[in-house]
Amino acid sequence: MIKVNLLPVKRKRKPKPIPAFVVTMVVATIIVGLVMAYLAFFFNSRLETKKETFKDNEKKIAELKEKIKAVENFEQVNKLFQQKTSVIEQLRKNQSFPVKLLDEISKLLPNGVWLHTMTVAGGNINIDGYAFANSDVVSYVENLKNSKVFTEIYLQESKSLTIEKIPVYMFKLTFKMKV
Repeated sequence: MIKVNLLPVKRKRKPKPIPAFVVTMVVATIIVGLVMAYLAFFFNSRLETKKETFKDNEKKIAELKEKIKAVENFEQVNKLFQQKTSVIEQLRKNQSFPVKLLDEISKLLPNGVWLHTMTVAGGNINIDGYAFANSDVVSYVENLKNSKVFTEIYLQESKSLTIEKIPVYMFKLTFKMKV
């Protein structure tokens, strides 16, 4: 006889295969996620490196600005020093000018002539003086004209005066000293 089992039997069902589209999407999502995580890590590390480089560059710029300021201060001090040095050198060059001028003027001064005032302004020399005779004034002017030191001698004025009952001639001269 045939026996038939009518009791329900639990059979294992075969699982339905997962569609290939879903598998592909899951794998693609995982790959994209991994790539994005890698890129985020990569760019964050590069960003941190760039920030550190930027901070280092800012420090270097601050140091260089201090050095530039020091160099500018040095240049100003050096320029001031050179100006002072040039003034000193100019004074040394011109130191002998008054001595030469007075020496030459006194050498050319004839007897009977004396000087009252002398002013030197730039290259011009002005002399006010007195003489006992007009011929002494003319002699002094001629001496100045014959000098190798003076040029452009001009007798501005010569007039007769009486000082303390003594007749004298007052004169004014202008001339230049050759350089």
